[in-house]
Amino acid sequence: MATGKDTALRLMLVADLVNEAEAMVSRLRNAGTAVRPLRPESLDELTQMLAQQPVDMVLADHAATLLPFEQVAKAVMGCGRDVPLLAALDGVNDDILESVTALGAQAVALRDRPQQFLKVVHAEWQALESRRSQRRLEAQMRETQRRCDMLIDSSREPIAYIHEGMHIRANQAYLEMFGFDAFEDIEGMSLLDLVAPGDVTAFKALLKSLSKGEDAPPRYELTAHDAEGNEFPAVMEFTAAQYQGEACQQVIFRHQAAEVDPELAREVEELRQRDQTTGLLNRPTFLRILEDAVGDAGQHRAQYGLLLLEPDNYQRILQEIGLDCADDLLAGISECLQQVVGERLADGSAHAARFSEHSFAVLASGDHAHTTALAEQLREAFAARVFEVGGSSSTITVSIGGVQIGEKIASVTQVLAKASQGVQSSAGVGGNHVELFDPSAVDRAEEERIQAWVERLRDALANDRFLLHFQPIIHLLGEPRAMYETYLRLDSGNGETITPASFMHIAEEHGLLGQIDRWVIARAIAMLGERIRAGKPVTLLVKVTQASLLDGGLPGFIGERLAAHGVPGDALLLQVPESKVFINLRATQDFTAAIGTLGCKLVLEQFGAGLDSFQLLTHLTPGFVKIDRSFMDDLAKNQANQHRVKDLARKARDLGIQSIAEFVQDAASMSILFSQGIDYVEGNFLAIAGPDMNYEFDA
Repeated sequence: MATGKDTALRLMLVADLVNEAEAMVSRLRNAGTAVRPLRPESLDELTQMLAQQPVDMVLADHAATLLPFEQVAKAVMGCGRDVPLLAALDGVNDDILESVTALGAQAVALRDRPQQFLKVVHAEWQALESRRSQRRLEAQMRETQRRCDMLIDSSREPIAYIHEGMHIRANQAYLEMFGFDAFEDIEGMSLLDLVAPGDVTAFKALLKSLSKGEDAPPRYELTAHDAEGNEFPAVMEFTAAQYQGEACQQVIFRHQAAEVDPELAREVEELRQRDQTTGLLNRPTFLRILEDAVGDAGQHRAQYGLLLLEPDNYQRILQEIGLDCADDLLAGISECLQQVVGERLADGSAHAARFSEHSFAVLASGDHAHTTALAEQLREAFAARVFEVGGSSSTITVSIGGVQIGEKIASVTQVLAKASQGVQSSAGVGGNHVELFDPSAVDRAEEERIQAWVERLRDALANDRFLLHFQPIIHLLGEPRAMYETYLRLDSGNGETITPASFMHIAEEHGLLGQIDRWVIARAIAMLGERIRAGKPVTLLVKVTQASLLDGGLPGFIGERLAAHGVPGDALLLQVPESKVFINLRATQDFTAAIGTLGCKLVLEQFGAGLDSFQLLTHLTPGFVKIDRSFMDDLAKNQANQHRVKDLARKARDLGIQSIAEFVQDAASMSILFSQGIDYVEGNFLAIAGPDMNYEFDA
C-alpha cells in the first residue's frame, strides 16, 4: 500500500463552507495523514478537476446546496476514473444509506464520530491503492503471460497445459511428439486419450488426486501413444500453474527410450539438482524450494528460517591456499555444514545449498528460537573446526545472516534481501557473528522502545532534563526589539540534544503533551524574569499543542508564573498551528481571550496552508501570523509563492496583525520579503537556534 507517511491523499472536498472542508482536512492531518486538498466551487470546476488533476477520493457533504450530492455523484461516476466517493454526514439512517449507495457512494463518513470518519477514509484509500496495485500486477501478469507463451512456443520441450484433464494449451514440440498438425486438433481432448490402455486406470487415479489439490509426483512414468496409435514409453513432469486465470497443471511429456534404466534416470535428475563441487543443492533448485516455503508461510502460516553464510576473509584464505585448492575449500565448508544440519537434511525438515561462488544457504522449518539455535550451532561448528586444505590447516569462521519467514515477510525478494543484509552486517562487525531478522521481534522491540521513551519523558519532566534553544526573530525595519522563538530539546545525557521529532508523537499518544507544554512555559517565563533582572528584556515565542488549548487551567497557571517572576504578559507569545485552531475554534477563542487578560498574544503558525486561512481570522484575531514555511521554498525564483506571501502579508496588515516569515534561506529571499511587507523574519540563514540568547539586535 502506498499510504505511507510520505504519501499525500489527494482529496477533493465538496462543502458549502470553507471551514467545514478545512475541519475535515485538519482531522485527517491530526491523525497523521498528509492531505493535498482541492475544493471546487462549481460543477464545471469539479468536472474539470476530475478530468485534469490526479484525485484519490471525493468527500462530499450530503447536505450541500451549492453542489448537491446527486450532481457530484453523477460527475464522479461519469469521469471514467477509479475515484471513490464518500458522503460526509452528521448522522445516518437506512433511507439515507440506501440513497447515497444507489448514487454510487462507496461509504459514509460521520463528522460527529471522528474514529469512524478516519477509519472509513483510510479504508477506502487503502482499497483504492489495492485496486491500483492489482491493476499493475494484472498488467505485469499479462506481460509475463505473453513472454511465457513466447518461451513455451520456442521451447524444444513438449509442454501442455491441462485443466480438469483436458488440453487447453500445447506448444509445437508437444504437437509434433504426438503427431498433430495444429492445436485445434488437440484442444479440449482428454489427456487420457494419449495414454496407453494398460496405464489408463492408474493415470485416472493420478488425475483425481491432482484435482483434489494433492501434490503431483516429481516424475511419473507411463506408456503413451501418438495420433497413429503408436505406443512409446514416456515420462511426465507436473507443475501447478495458471493459464488465463484458470488453475491448471503444466505437463512436460518426454520420450523415454526402452533401454534407459529408470534408476539411472533418477540419478541423472538428482545430479541435475546438485552442485557438483559440494554435493549440496544448486541455486535454481534451492530457489524453487524457497518459493514453496514462502508460499506456505503466506497461505498457511507455516514458519521457516533462512540462513545465508559466507566464510570470513575468503579472498585472503584463497590467496594463501591457492586457486587450485578452491574447490577443496568449498567442499570442506560443505562438509562442516552438512555435519551440523545432517539429520534435518535426512528427514526433509531442512535443505542446504551452495548459493553463489562462496556463499551457502540453509532453509529449515521451525520458529525463531529454532532458527537462532541452528545459526549458532553453525557458527560454533565452523569456529571450532580445523580445516585441512592444500597441505595446510587453518580455522575458518563464518558470517551468518538470517530471516524468520512468516506472514509478515512472505516474499522471496524480501526474504533474500533481509538475509543478505544480515550477512553484510555480520561481516561488518568482524565476522564470526550471527544477525537474524524476525518481524515479530521487531514489533516487540518497537513496543519496548516506545515504553522506554515514555519512561524517559516522564523522567525528563520530573528532573528537568528538557532544554530550551533559541532562534532570533528579526524585524525587517530594524526595530531593536529582542525576540526569540524557543525550541524544545531533550538532554541525551552524553552531550547531545534530541529534537522533538523523535518523541513528540509518543508524548501525544501517552497524554504527556500538556505536561511538556507546562514545563516549557514555566521555564520560558523563568528565563524571561532572569533577563529582566539582568537588564536585558526579551520577548519569547513558545509553541503550545492542542492539549494546551483544551486545558482550561493553563491560563491560570501562566498568570501565576508571570506574577511569580515579575514578567509582563506581552513578553510571552504563545504559538499554535492553524490546523489545530480550525478544529478547536471555540477552545482557541476562549484560550486567546484568557491569555489576553494577562497581556499575552497568540501567534498563528503554518498560516496560509489551509483552504481559506483568512476565513479563520473572522473568528479570531491573533497578534501575529507566521507564514507557512512551504512558501519559502526557492522564493527568489518562485513567482507564485512571492504573490501568495505578498497577499498574506497585506491582508494581515489590513487587519492589524503582524507577520513573520520563517525558514528564510538566502539574502535574495530577505530582499523579496522586505518588499512584500513582511514584518519579521527568522531562519538558519540569519542565525541558527542555540542554547544562548546572544544575538545583537541593534548591530
